[in-house]
Amino acid sequence: MTASPTTLTILALTLLAAGLLALLAAVAAGLLARWDGASAPAALLRAGAAFGATLTVATALPALVVRVLT
Repeated sequence: MTASPTTLTILALTLLAAGLLALLAAVAAGLLARWDGASAPAALLRAGAAFGATLTVATALPALVVRVLT
């Protein structure tokens, strides 16, 4: 079964939105950690963890919705 161009466009936009949301969460977590007095490496670790967790949730939810609706 081939996907229509509309489906592929929606998928690409969803992945782009998920990536941008994860990036925003990572920047916020890193800045908040740094302002809290954490060292730069510790702040980067917190930012990386926030990025990974947000990206995982932000990509799992659309996959779950697609799975339920089809």
